[in-house]
Amino acid sequence: MRIPFRAAAAIVAAGAALLLSACAARLDLPTKDNGLRLRVQSSVIAPGNGGELIAADALAPGDILLTSIATVNSFGIRLGTFSPVSHAVLYLGDGQIAEAVGTGVRARPLAEVVDEEQMVVAFRVPGVDDAGAARMREWAMSQVGTSYNTVGVLLNAPFVLNRRLCELPLLPTAVSHYCMSGMAMVQLGASRDDQFFCSQFVLEAYRQAGLPITNADPRWVSPADLLHMREGDVPSIAATQPLRYVGHLKYNPPPILAADGP
Repeated sequence: MRIPFRAAAAIVAAGAALLLSACAARLDLPTKDNGLRLRVQSSVIAPGNGGELIAADALAPGDILLTSIATVNSFGIRLGTFSPVSHAVLYLGDGQIAEAVGTGVRARPLAEVVDEEQMVVAFRVPGVDDAGAARMREWAMSQVGTSYNTVGVLLNAPFVLNRRLCELPLLPTAVSHYCMSGMAMVQLGASRDDQFFCSQFVLEAYRQAGLPITNADPRWVSPADLLHMREGDVPSIAATQPLRYVGHLKYNPPPILAADGP
């Protein structure tokens, strides 16, 4: 199949713009039913955009909560990953969660998370049964007190930026994966796998339960990557299956900065 020069030039230009704006994209080649299509990653995540507010009893053990909070650290993570979320939490059931934070892995009530955060949105991995959720809970509780992977977070920040080169829409999926894998091995090789940052901890819990969310190393994955693994989005890191949106437990829209008066 040949793509006309002007169309190819337009796609290359769009790809360059997407790279500069840090949006991953995928180019779907024409099929019998659909023409050439460029899909762009979306960071829209609000109840007003097809979502809904839910109560805690709508959650199931194993659900993944993505959150953001009004702190400098949270804002820095969101700015660095071009995402509205900065933290990932594993719901254990019975109103309890487990998470990796600066002081290490801890378990605490879900109500505390909802009270503290500006936004809490839940996603579900299809096919998690009671036995799988129990294995996740057992492993997560066994890790309470494990140190935070500070080195992993520091290494992940430049990796998030540099890997955008591997996400241009004209790159075949296999080439993109090879590019990202090679970059990760070079840039994240010193990161530890016996300590955890938040999204690494969530992914490792699923891996330990025999239900991996992705074939990628958990040290590669940020909360933003988990967000883009949802149904209908364009993942930066491929998931074994898309995550299903459950709902928002809390949503406070970001403040609107008013312009200065005359």
